Amino acid sequence: MNDFITTHPIAIQRTASPRPVPTDVRHSFGTSFSDHMFVMEFHEGQGWHDPRIVPYGSLDLSPATSMLHYGQAIFDGLKGFHGDDGQLRLFRPQAHAARINRSAEQLCIPPLDTGLVVQSFLRLVDVDRAWVPTARGTAIYLRPTIIASEAFISVRPAKSYLYFVILSPVGAYYAEGNEPVSLLATEQFTRASPGGLGAAKTPANYAASLMAAEHAKKEGFTQVLWLDGVERRWLEEVGTMNLMVKIGGQIRTPPLGGTILAGITRDSALTLMRDWGLNVAEAPISIEELIAAVADGTLEEMWGTGTAAVVSPVGMFGYRGQRYLVADGKAGPITERLYQAITDIQYGTAPDPHGWTMPVPMMN
Repeated sequence: MNDFITTHPIAIQRTASPRPVPTDVRHSFGTSFSDHMFVMEFHEGQGWHDPRIVPYGSLDLSPATSMLHYGQAIFDGLKGFHGDDGQLRLFRPQAHAARINRSAEQLCIPPLDTGLVVQSFLRLVDVDRAWVPTARGTAIYLRPTIIASEAFISVRPAKSYLYFVILSPVGAYYAEGNEPVSLLATEQFTRASPGGLGAAKTPANYAASLMAAEHAKKEGFTQVLWLDGVERRWLEEVGTMNLMVKIGGQIRTPPLGGTILAGITRDSALTLMRDWGLNVAEAPISIEELIAAVADGTLEEMWGTGTAAVVSPVGMFGYRGQRYLVADGKAGPITERLYQAITDIQYGTAPDPHGWTMPVPMMN
């Protein structure tokens, strides 16, 4: 912890015009932002430099900024929590810092010092700790982002970049809250293909998901059940979350293979379920097997995992004009146990045997 605080000096410029802090964010997500942001730049030959916290504000970008034309950008997302004991904690910040660098490598973006990345999280949340909501089910959402900032119009990796972090007090991600969502399995759209950017947290992946998500909503579904981009039959993700199912007593999640994001919550859920002695496998699941499991009654549960929603139960899915109920359409016992276990660790009301949470020290 002390290494993250003392190794990298960070200049702090406080806002002269603080804004009102929202009083209730239980039903909003990503619509308000705190008073400050963390920024630093990269220039070829100089490296990453000038880490600082400044008042939240607009970015000054040239119309020729390469990110605007060629999409060389990445982001991540993690949360901080106000515990019942008054302590602020970040959930798995080191894992998110490492994932930022994995995404950066795929987009030809220079790597960052992960200690400095974690420090950027801690110091910014500390400065804006008044923005961390206190109600259970709420959190402060951190959005670290890197964009290619060089102004040029040519297809090559940029020579300058901007890293910034912003904060947003949030509640439930889905309008359904923790109630089961419905999914449309689509053969018309794909989000990733082998050899592409599916394992990187880059805006291109999310832009590719928008039309499919709108199509699903028009059909009466909450989100998309993504199938693979080659055979259009292997389950991959749930909207912007990782997927898990329980069929015939075994819990399965699609294996990571370059087209699926390595979710931090996915890893946390797998770790906990293995701790509990459950039968867990990272193995392929086909849409045909899923439908057959509905027919013979062996599909016991289905859920998504992700930072934003933590654990989201799936109550129904659609495929080729048919709708299929998952068990009784309600959240199952493993889904509920996972949500409770992860959030208890996040809010500091349960032991943290794997050291996933990091307290935010008061330094200002």
